Amino acid sequence: MKRLILVLVCAVMVFSSPAFAAKTILAGGCFWCMESDFEKLDGVSEVVSGFTGGTHENPTYEGDHTGHYEAVEITYDPKRVTYKQLMEYYWRHIDPFDGGGQFCDRGHSYKAAVFVANEQERKIAEETKVDVQKLFPDEKVVTPILDASKFYPIAGDESYHQDYYKNNPLRYSYYRWSCGRDHRVEEIWEGK
Repeated sequence: MKRLILVLVCAVMVFSSPAFAAKTILAGGCFWCMESDFEKLDGVSEVVSGFTGGTHENPTYEGDHTGHYEAVEITYDPKRVTYKQLMEYYWRHIDPFDGGGQFCDRGHSYKAAVFVANEQERKIAEETKVDVQKLFPDEKVVTPILDASKFYPIAGDESYHQDYYKNNPLRYSYYRWSCGRDHRVEEIWEGK
């Protein structure tokens, strides 16, 4: 009996191990909103807000993050949600036609971008981008697909950005509504 329990405990530890998880990095404007959207997706176990894409080391929200995108690092179980499904979900939660930022947030750090870690991810990201373009022949999908670079999680004095939507639900809801994110996403994707 003890042996069976030990085997079962080991099996649970192995199959729930983060070693079976995959990660990807996506930028879609405000990282609070990206975090909120992706944490609702079945198969996603963690979403961390931070910066990526720039050359400045240790970027901060209130300090220098020149050249970086606000982004999220998504940890997911590929047996429950595939990379392609993540990408399809991503496109429907951003404005793929806006090259100047996302929604009310303007400037480089608020631009949307897909950060791929390998050629398989690049192939899937490009295919899903083409699929979006086919749905909107009169628009131009401007969201770039870039090579992944170092991801810097928001930390220290700025760690309040992690799970902001959970910890500050009223402020977050007002921000999201006043920024027009959901209205614009619905406008783009309605009937598609």
